[in-house]
Amino acid sequence: MGSHQESARLLEAGNVKGLSREIKHGRTAHNMSSSSLRKKSDFVLLSKVRCALIRNVLANIQEVILGTKLSILFPAIPLAIVADCYGFGRPWVFALSLLALTPLAERVSFLTEQLAFYTGPTVGGLLNATCGNVTELIIAIFALSQNKIAVVKYSLLGSILSNLLLVLGTSLFCGGIANLRKEQKYDRRQADVNSLMLLLALLCHLLPMLFRYASGSASFPNDPTLPLSRAGSIVMLIAYFAYLVFQLWTHRQLFEAEDEDNDGDSVAEETPVIGFWSGFAWLVGMTVLIALLSEYVVQTIEDASDSWGLSVSFLSIILLPIVGNAAEHAGAIIFAFKNKLDISLGVALGSATQISMFVVPLCVVVAWVMGIKMDLNFNLIETSSLALAIIATAFTLQDGTSHYMKGLILLLCYIAIGACFFVQRTPFNHVNGSNMTIKTTIDPISTA
Repeated sequence: MGSHQESARLLEAGNVKGLSREIKHGRTAHNMSSSSLRKKSDFVLLSKVRCALIRNVLANIQEVILGTKLSILFPAIPLAIVADCYGFGRPWVFALSLLALTPLAERVSFLTEQLAFYTGPTVGGLLNATCGNVTELIIAIFALSQNKIAVVKYSLLGSILSNLLLVLGTSLFCGGIANLRKEQKYDRRQADVNSLMLLLALLCHLLPMLFRYASGSASFPNDPTLPLSRAGSIVMLIAYFAYLVFQLWTHRQLFEAEDEDNDGDSVAEETPVIGFWSGFAWLVGMTVLIALLSEYVVQTIEDASDSWGLSVSFLSIILLPIVGNAAEHAGAIIFAFKNKLDISLGVALGSATQISMFVVPLCVVVAWVMGIKMDLNFNLIETSSLALAIIATAFTLQDGTSHYMKGLILLLCYIAIGACFFVQRTPFNHVNGSNMTIKTTIDPISTA
């Protein structure tokens, strides 16, 4: 504890080089992935600032705002706010808010890792488990507050599909192309655990849908699929907390990413660069900004759909996850190029597991508390896409080796599913309804 306090004192004084190497914690795949997009800060000019308070503020700004390769997207934050306040085109508000969420999601991951240096690996792991997909969770809560249940389901389903097919597929494909002459291997044990969790989530999604179809009626009074969905959500939350115990205590060695590089950059990655309270304040501020931009996204998604001629389902399932998690996805691909598939798999499977086993059932429970009837019935096309994605991923990872052909197949699966939602059209009144009874029509272009 003394070393943590001393390091915090040195940080607040601007003495970054005097940090102790003793501050270390178990680095997860998400930590490693996010670190690949960070830039090393130069404090030569800041060291000439005499006022300690000003020097500390400038050092924090340099680390938090300028310490990422995505800092070029930060101007989208004030632009989105100005566009909303002065009544610019709502599709512009939607586009700018999406761009602004990209660096904020990466910075939240950075700040949780900084706090983990002071809290230890266990609490740090819990921070990552709760803040790893904070963007999706906040968007879902705002959509729930406006009774847009379909948008909630679409966005969460899109995040799972994006991680399993797009991120994992791109990582395996790029890693296979870049390492044609090397045998690519990974630890199957972590992949097996995540696959089992995803299969449990799929079961809890399938049962309400199958129950409704077996009953012979799509809607009837006192719909029993709603209590069945709530029971399934509680089961998933229990399984997720057991998964956290497994990941953070009993079998932590399976989930800790090993840093194989011994270059100079690893020193910067093994020590905190901002103090605890500074990191906490920045984390709160970033979360507030994410909440504000998420509200913009939810309010303007229908206008963007009408203006761009794209369905709400396509925007929510395909576009939202790609833009919102671009930083994390890019990190996974970078490590696949370096033949570190354990990190890439940890990012893709870990995020998919967290969303399906924690965020989705949590939204059902929150809707329950709010008096909103949200269930786990994602309808036939959506649930079938989820099932095929999980099964394809499980088959892909069953032998512990990889090559570019596996990644290509996953990518083609994602393109096929994306094409399905591109031609799907969901009437506006069904998107905003409390029951996700979606009537699907086909784009006239597809039948031409």
